[in-house]
Amino acid sequence: MQATVALAGNPNSGKTTLFNELTGARQHVGNYPGVTVEKKEGTYSSNDFQLHIVDLPGTYSLTAYSLEEVVAREFLVNQRPEVVVNIVDASNLDRNLYLAVQFLEMGIPVCIALNMIDVAKKRGIEINARKLSALLGVPVVPTIARTGRGKKELMDSAARIVQENTEFFPLTISYGDDIDSTMIEMEKEIEANRLLTDTYPVRWVALKYMENDEQILEKGRLQNPELAARLQEMVKKVSHHLQDTLDTYPEAMIADQRYGYIKSILKQGVIYQKYDPNRLYSSDRIDKVLTNRFLGPLIMLAIIAGLYHVVFTYSEVPVGWLESVFGWISAGVSAILPDGLLKSLIVSGIIDGVGGVLGFVPLIMFMFFGIAFLEDSGYLARVAFMLDRVFRIFGLHGSSVMAFIVSGGIAGGCAVPGVMATRTLKSPRERLATLLTVPFMNCGAKLPVFALLIAAFFAEYEALIMFMITLGAWAGALLVAKLLRVTVIKGSATPFVMELPPYRMPTFKGLAIHTWERTWQYIKKAGTIILGFSVILWAMMSFPALPDSKVVEFEARRQAVMDAAPAASVSELESIPQGAELSREAISLKEKLNGMHYQEAETALRYSIAGRIGTALESVSRLAGFDWRTNIALVGGFAAKEVVVSTLGTAYSLGEVDPEETGALSEALAKDPGWSPLVALGLIVFTMFYSPCFVSVVCISRESGSWKWGAFAIAFNTLLAFGLAVLIYQVGSVIVS
Repeated sequence: MQATVALAGNPNSGKTTLFNELTGARQHVGNYPGVTVEKKEGTYSSNDFQLHIVDLPGTYSLTAYSLEEVVAREFLVNQRPEVVVNIVDASNLDRNLYLAVQFLEMGIPVCIALNMIDVAKKRGIEINARKLSALLGVPVVPTIARTGRGKKELMDSAARIVQENTEFFPLTISYGDDIDSTMIEMEKEIEANRLLTDTYPVRWVALKYMENDEQILEKGRLQNPELAARLQEMVKKVSHHLQDTLDTYPEAMIADQRYGYIKSILKQGVIYQKYDPNRLYSSDRIDKVLTNRFLGPLIMLAIIAGLYHVVFTYSEVPVGWLESVFGWISAGVSAILPDGLLKSLIVSGIIDGVGGVLGFVPLIMFMFFGIAFLEDSGYLARVAFMLDRVFRIFGLHGSSVMAFIVSGGIAGGCAVPGVMATRTLKSPRERLATLLTVPFMNCGAKLPVFALLIAAFFAEYEALIMFMITLGAWAGALLVAKLLRVTVIKGSATPFVMELPPYRMPTFKGLAIHTWERTWQYIKKAGTIILGFSVILWAMMSFPALPDSKVVEFEARRQAVMDAAPAASVSELESIPQGAELSREAISLKEKLNGMHYQEAETALRYSIAGRIGTALESVSRLAGFDWRTNIALVGGFAAKEVVVSTLGTAYSLGEVDPEETGALSEALAKDPGWSPLVALGLIVFTMFYSPCFVSVVCISRESGSWKWGAFAIAFNTLLAFGLAVLIYQVGSVIVS
């Protein structure tokens, strides 16, 4: 037997943890058709059946207030999964059952996972699952998602619904005489005219009109404008009556009646509170310290600094191993292939370009593991809660915090989902200010650039420099947001309310899955987008080739050096095997020849298309200390920030002094006379703030509804970044001198 099962539930109910436990490695991530909301799918197999599991976006209701709610609802209506498994937090049952009631009102086959039953027991809450199942008329299975307890029983119950072809009728709740009587009239009209009834139950359509659901109203207007107008007039009439008599609205009345229905069920022997409901639980006691007005921010900064210390300390060895591996591969391929374009492409364009990015995979993996731990434990929600007070000062919303964190607020995120996360903001102005500033965060693409420059020039203070970079990114984003909110995006801030999930100890399996998902995305990007741009930039750095006249000139100069050198030194260089000890005269001759090799390679690189672009920009970029090679890398970074590292790897590989040496790129930069800690610091700041990558620009344009904001992000961010880099270099040069 095969069937589709949709997992649905409130945010922080353990839905994603259960999905990972059920599907393990048998899952893939994409987007829902036509929208950029993430879609996770996987499979669960048993001896008797195989279930296709779809993890719906977390949502509190099925009323179309957000894109996630629309996506979840449309999937249920259009795809019609055989069963919906509704994951509810057993320790907050009355609030979590609100979504379950809405599923029942739609007449959808439902199986309830009574999750985090262990947390409920610790709080002295006893739940009679059988009684709850009997009263709701659906299977209810106690589960603990993080340990996998109850998952087999849950899937067996879901499969049984499919096998027995259980019929589910829409739940009918009384919403009070005023609403009920009006809805009866509306149902008659809807059924007689078959308004949206091919897709939705009759009573549910009437209910959505009562709740002023924009999506259903629009669909109704398109199908039958006259009837839609009459239905809205009925709703308007009952709304005025409720305001006059009870000082409320239909939406509020419906919500109250749903909660009343839930309470009536829970009071029928379903739930027993063993302890005082007003007592402080573990999460509350921890929050008294971690979210304290004074201690909370200090602890938060200490946790972030500690994360960077652990990441840089323990990733150093595996990063060194990978650098050695790519160096060994590069040397091996160089020895096998004859000199020429093919060798240059494979060694400099691919191995040294892409290898420079992949060399940071261990660091990225450690960083993602730490972020996954903070996220799964519930601490990141506290970070958002604490930062709300700060964000309001700068004209942003507390919900903006999560968008910043997703974008790499601590490190290792991505601006694309960060931009999409701004959909939860109701105020268009706060949303626009947020999506324009989230690209300032330290996304996973910027980490290799930072790691490269820190390793080359600030190796003794790695964690401290990374911590300062993080603070700089947040400060820059907030200051720019304030500037935007008092100039081009004026408007008052809206209030912020968010749910703080209970603290949980993450499971190793869940952490491993989250870490691998994000690391694999990074690796895939290096193997596709970065590889493609590395090859393109290699071609731009290789063509047109140096004119024959120049090649002959360099060859003649080399020959002149050889002729002027003692015959014994020339013979020694030609006859002694690689790695053997040379005499002082032979070493001197080798250094002269290597210097000429470097000059020829540099001349060839400058003569290429990329070299000409970089050289043309150098008259301006020198104000920030950037030379023509760095300019080439930064131009490539407009496509994707990792390209900065791969391009520098290619540029310095093409111009190596000694092709036999395979030192790390960071070592090459540290030895180059054109580089210094001051230049590196300017480049770090420039990378932090300059134009978002191409994909992020497209996403900003789509989410803002106008390409002008995408163009604004490119121009404004790059000018800001360059101005800061120039300031750092010029002021720093004066201080140093």
